Amino acid sequence: MLHPQLQPMTPEPSPSEYLDLDWAMFGELCRALALKVARDYDPEVIIGITRAGVIPAAVVSSILGGVDFYSLRISRRGDAEAVRDRPAIFSEVPPAVRGKRVLIVDEITTSGDTLRLALAAVRDAHPAEVRTATSFARTTGYQPDYAALTMDTSVIFPWDRQVLDGDQLVVNPIYEDQLGE
Repeated sequence: MLHPQLQPMTPEPSPSEYLDLDWAMFGELCRALALKVARDYDPEVIIGITRAGVIPAAVVSSILGGVDFYSLRISRRGDAEAVRDRPAIFSEVPPAVRGKRVLIVDEITTSGDTLRLALAAVRDAHPAEVRTATSFARTTGYQPDYAALTMDTSVIFPWDRQVLDGDQLVVNPIYEDQLGE
Protein backbone atom coordinates (compact mmCIF):
# COMPACT_ATOMS: atom_id res chain seq x y z
CA MET A 1 0.00 0.00 0.00
CA LEU A 2 1.25 3.48 -0.83
CA HIS A 3 2.16 5.89 1.93
CA PRO A 4 -0.96 8.04 2.66
CA GLN A 5 0.74 11.10 1.13
CA LEU A 6 1.27 9.18 -2.12
CA GLN A 7 -2.26 7.87 -2.70
CA PRO A 8 -3.48 8.64 -6.25
CA MET A 9 -5.27 11.95 -6.35
CA THR A 10 -8.58 12.44 -8.15
CA PRO A 11 -9.23 14.72 -9.91
CA GLU A 12 -5.84 15.56 -11.41
CA PRO A 13 -3.99 17.90 -9.02
CA SER A 14 -3.47 21.52 -9.88
CA PRO A 15 0.11 22.83 -10.09
CA SER A 16 -0.41 24.48 -6.68
CA GLU A 17 -0.68 21.08 -4.93
CA TYR A 18 2.51 19.70 -3.42
CA LEU A 19 3.73 16.44 -1.94
CA ASP A 20 5.84 17.31 1.10
CA LEU A 21 8.24 14.36 1.01
CA ASP A 22 10.03 13.39 4.22
CA TRP A 23 13.36 11.56 4.47
CA ALA A 24 11.77 8.23 5.41
CA MET A 25 9.48 8.22 2.40
CA PHE A 26 12.34 9.34 0.16
CA GLY A 27 14.33 6.34 1.39
CA GLU A 28 11.43 4.02 0.57
CA LEU A 29 11.18 5.52 -2.92
CA CYS A 30 14.90 4.93 -3.48
CA ARG A 31 14.42 1.32 -2.37
CA ALA A 32 11.50 0.92 -4.78
CA LEU A 33 13.54 2.46 -7.59
CA ALA A 34 16.50 0.16 -6.90
CA LEU A 35 14.20 -2.88 -6.92
CA LYS A 36 12.68 -1.86 -10.27
CA VAL A 37 16.15 -1.45 -11.76
CA ALA A 38 17.44 -4.73 -10.27
CA ARG A 39 14.54 -6.73 -11.75
CA ASP A 40 15.36 -5.63 -15.27
CA TYR A 41 18.90 -4.27 -15.51
CA ASP A 42 22.34 -4.84 -14.04
CA PRO A 43 24.17 -1.51 -14.18
CA GLU A 44 27.93 -1.47 -13.73
CA VAL A 45 28.08 2.33 -13.37
CA ILE A 46 25.57 4.78 -11.91
CA ILE A 47 25.78 8.45 -12.77
CA GLY A 48 23.88 10.91 -10.58
CA ILE A 49 22.92 14.26 -12.06
CA THR A 50 24.09 17.01 -9.75
CA ARG A 51 22.88 18.47 -7.64
CA ALA A 52 19.80 16.69 -6.38
CA GLY A 53 20.05 13.61 -8.60
CA VAL A 54 23.17 12.45 -6.79
CA ILE A 55 21.13 11.86 -3.65
CA PRO A 56 18.88 9.09 -5.03
CA ALA A 57 21.73 7.87 -7.26
CA ALA A 58 24.03 7.28 -4.27
CA VAL A 59 21.28 5.47 -2.37
CA VAL A 60 20.39 3.29 -5.38
CA SER A 61 24.09 2.53 -5.91
CA SER A 62 24.40 1.36 -2.30
CA ILE A 63 21.25 -0.75 -2.45
CA LEU A 64 22.48 -2.41 -5.65
CA GLY A 65 25.60 -3.57 -3.86
CA GLY A 66 27.92 -0.63 -4.26
CA VAL A 67 27.78 -0.17 -8.03
CA ASP A 68 30.47 2.32 -9.15
CA PHE A 69 29.05 5.81 -8.65
CA TYR A 70 29.93 9.06 -10.41
CA SER A 71 28.29 12.43 -10.86
CA LEU A 72 27.66 14.57 -13.90
CA ARG A 73 27.06 18.26 -13.35
CA ILE A 74 24.16 19.46 -15.43
CA SER A 75 22.49 22.65 -14.38
CA ARG A 76 20.16 25.38 -15.51
CA ARG A 77 22.33 27.75 -13.50
CA GLY A 78 25.75 28.87 -14.52
CA ASP A 79 26.97 31.52 -16.90
CA ALA A 80 24.78 34.61 -16.57
CA GLU A 81 24.91 34.91 -20.37
CA ALA A 82 23.48 31.41 -20.86
CA VAL A 83 19.84 30.78 -21.55
CA ARG A 84 18.54 30.13 -18.04
CA ASP A 85 15.84 27.61 -18.85
CA ARG A 86 18.05 25.29 -20.93
CA PRO A 87 20.33 22.88 -19.09
CA ALA A 88 24.04 22.72 -19.81
CA ILE A 89 26.78 20.26 -18.87
CA PHE A 90 29.46 21.62 -16.56
CA SER A 91 31.60 18.48 -16.10
CA GLU A 92 33.01 15.56 -18.06
CA VAL A 93 31.41 12.16 -18.42
CA PRO A 94 33.59 9.74 -16.42
CA PRO A 95 35.76 7.60 -18.72
CA ALA A 96 34.74 4.55 -16.65
CA VAL A 97 31.47 4.33 -18.64
CA ARG A 98 33.21 3.04 -21.78
CA GLY A 99 31.92 -0.44 -22.56
CA LYS A 100 29.82 -0.59 -19.37
CA ARG A 101 26.10 -0.77 -18.59
CA VAL A 102 25.24 2.70 -17.25
CA LEU A 103 22.28 3.99 -15.27
CA ILE A 104 21.73 7.76 -15.19
CA VAL A 105 19.73 8.88 -12.13
CA ASP A 106 18.01 12.20 -11.42
CA GLU A 107 15.54 13.14 -8.68
CA ILE A 108 12.69 14.11 -11.04
CA THR A 109 11.94 14.41 -14.71
CA THR A 110 9.61 17.10 -15.99
CA SER A 111 10.57 18.27 -19.48
CA GLY A 112 13.22 15.58 -19.89
CA ASP A 113 15.80 18.13 -21.08
CA THR A 114 18.34 17.22 -18.40
CA LEU A 115 18.09 13.47 -18.95
CA ARG A 116 18.24 13.85 -22.74
CA LEU A 117 21.38 15.95 -22.42
CA ALA A 118 22.94 13.41 -20.04
CA LEU A 119 22.01 10.53 -22.35
CA ALA A 120 23.65 12.21 -25.33
CA ALA A 121 26.82 12.96 -23.36
CA VAL A 122 27.08 9.44 -21.93
CA ARG A 123 26.39 7.82 -25.31
CA ASP A 124 29.28 9.85 -26.77
CA ALA A 125 31.53 8.05 -24.23
CA HIS A 126 30.59 4.64 -25.76
CA PRO A 127 28.91 2.67 -22.99
CA ALA A 128 27.66 -0.85 -23.71
CA GLU A 129 24.15 0.33 -22.78
CA VAL A 130 22.61 3.29 -20.97
CA ARG A 131 19.26 3.67 -19.22
CA THR A 132 17.64 6.39 -17.11
CA ALA A 133 15.89 6.45 -13.73
CA THR A 134 14.22 9.07 -11.56
CA SER A 135 12.53 9.17 -8.20
CA PHE A 136 9.55 10.94 -9.80
CA ALA A 137 8.30 11.19 -13.36
CA ARG A 138 5.41 13.17 -14.79
CA THR A 139 2.56 11.27 -16.41
CA THR A 140 3.14 13.09 -19.69
CA GLY A 141 6.29 14.01 -21.60
CA TYR A 142 9.65 12.31 -21.31
CA GLN A 143 9.53 8.97 -19.52
CA PRO A 144 12.69 7.52 -17.95
CA ASP A 145 13.28 3.79 -18.19
CA TYR A 146 12.59 3.51 -14.44
CA ALA A 147 10.67 5.73 -12.01
CA ALA A 148 9.83 5.08 -8.38
CA LEU A 149 6.58 7.02 -8.76
CA THR A 150 4.76 8.67 -11.65
CA MET A 151 2.44 11.58 -10.82
CA ASP A 152 1.73 15.20 -11.67
CA THR A 153 1.83 16.68 -8.19
CA SER A 154 4.80 18.92 -7.49
CA VAL A 155 7.26 17.58 -4.94
CA ILE A 156 8.98 19.29 -2.04
CA PHE A 157 12.09 17.18 -1.49
CA PRO A 158 13.42 16.88 2.08
CA TRP A 159 16.69 18.59 1.16
CA ASP A 160 14.78 21.59 -0.30
CA ARG A 161 12.30 22.01 2.56
CA GLN A 162 14.63 24.10 4.69
CA VAL A 163 17.53 26.39 3.84
CA LEU A 164 20.14 28.17 5.90
CA ASP A 165 19.43 31.77 6.81
CA GLY A 166 22.57 32.91 8.59
CA ASP A 167 23.13 30.13 11.12
CA GLN A 168 19.53 28.86 11.30
CA LEU A 169 17.48 26.48 9.20
CA VAL A 170 14.27 28.12 8.01
CA VAL A 171 11.47 26.99 5.71
CA ASN A 172 12.55 27.56 2.13
CA PRO A 173 10.81 30.79 1.05
CA ILE A 174 9.78 29.07 -2.20
CA TYR A 175 7.51 26.73 -0.20
CA GLU A 176 6.27 28.97 2.64
CA ASP A 177 2.74 29.23 1.21
CA GLN A 178 2.48 25.50 0.44
CA LEU A 179 3.77 24.41 3.86
CA GLY A 180 1.75 26.94 5.83
CA GLU A 181 4.64 27.68 8.16
